[in-house]
Amino acid sequence: MNKSDYVSVAAEIVKEAGAVVEHYYERRPEIEYKGKSDLVTVADRASEKLVVEKLRARFPNHGIIGEEGSNLDIDADYCWYIDPIDGTTNFAHGYPLFNVSLGLAYKGEIVAGVVYDPIHKECFTAEKGSGAYLNNRKIQVSSTPGIEQGLFATGFPSARRPEISLNLYFFHQVSMLTHGTRRAGSAALDLCFVACGRLDGFWEFGLNSWDAAAGILMVTEAGGTVSDMHGSPYQLGGVDLVVTNGSVHGELLELFAELFQGKYRVPLPVAGAWE
Repeated sequence: MNKSDYVSVAAEIVKEAGAVVEHYYERRPEIEYKGKSDLVTVADRASEKLVVEKLRARFPNHGIIGEEGSNLDIDADYCWYIDPIDGTTNFAHGYPLFNVSLGLAYKGEIVAGVVYDPIHKECFTAEKGSGAYLNNRKIQVSSTPGIEQGLFATGFPSARRPEISLNLYFFHQVSMLTHGTRRAGSAALDLCFVACGRLDGFWEFGLNSWDAAAGILMVTEAGGTVSDMHGSPYQLGGVDLVVTNGSVHGELLELFAELFQGKYRVPLPVAGAWE
């Protein structure tokens, strides 16, 4: 089976899972907690169960790593990364921005990915070496030349970890120096929005492998650039991630380097500044 077949099968599966998620969305299921602030719902589990069953039926020798605990044959050459609902907090609150994400790695390299937004009926697909698509229409990154003209996005982990406080400084600086920073709560969609030119860049600390697997392939296949926040190659599950249209990548990394050193181009607000 070639990569195109993997993409087409994955697209079928995520659309089926998306229909399940949409069914639950209309009924607002009860919120549960995996941790103090890490939400999960019956819809997450139902979506992952469907995806795992479909993948095992079609690819019994492939490995699977899922957010809700599905870990099967993870040392296999081919391994699927499943996010049954990327944006669970949005979903649980009735905020209509979430997706089902599915990425396929071969010996650690992502070769196929699908991200499906069931509310807006947008299906992003990519295979290594063959481009990225939105609803079968080829997409590419923006041509924005510099960060001052750019629109960016970031995310914050649901668990209250130290990187939340750190990223507040990054959020402030990027917001003040550009057309703005969005925080929509769905990393896979943010990555896809960079791929199709709706955003010029995205960064985040502490993304899990299933959060990023499909989306980073969308970006590279659409002509963008992917690295960690220090400019080194990004590894799935790495400490931090930055993706851009390529044109602004170096400039954004320069800004991040200054911020890691505690240098701020825009003065930080002080108490009483707006009184």
